[in-house]
Amino acid sequence: MKKAIFIMVMTVWASIHAGAQTFTLKSNDIGGQATQKQFAAGFGCHGENVSPQLSWENAPAGTQGFAVTMYDKDAPTGSGFWHWVIFNIPANTTSLPSNAGDITKNLTPAGAVQSNTDAGKPGYIGPCPTPGAPHQYLFTVYALKTKLELDKNASPAFVGFYLSGNSLARASIVMYAQQ
Repeated sequence: MKKAIFIMVMTVWASIHAGAQTFTLKSNDIGGQATQKQFAAGFGCHGENVSPQLSWENAPAGTQGFAVTMYDKDAPTGSGFWHWVIFNIPANTTSLPSNAGDITKNLTPAGAVQSNTDAGKPGYIGPCPTPGAPHQYLFTVYALKTKLELDKNASPAFVGFYLSGNSLARASIVMYAQQ
């Protein structure tokens, strides 16, 4: 009897803790503050323009693919600034290596699309905040319920519209940068 009760308690404990896992985004490269490695190489900044390594886990059931964005809500544009937009990352992918945002390196999985940023070209463009207060750069991974029928010329806002309508879950981390 004691053995049966112990097994029942352990089964309940395991099911509670298994269900507590949430969709999570992590990075080995982001430690809160952008480094020269992540900063833009242009717009008056002299960084290396290397996108950070990103990994995610615990995607919800039914995930058909992923998208990753980097957004600066503090950019002085009135609408923020999209620094990176990549979608149609295959469902069996759980990470992007450092510098995956350099479209000349071919470090993204087959089928993934790096669409235009607010700089008007595809790939990663690192932070280059205006002098003054720090800017928040929000990296978000979206678990998608379908493949997005868009191409690399889609504007970030257009991709964002489709991400909102096709997301099962999302997870984010913030990186700060200041000049």
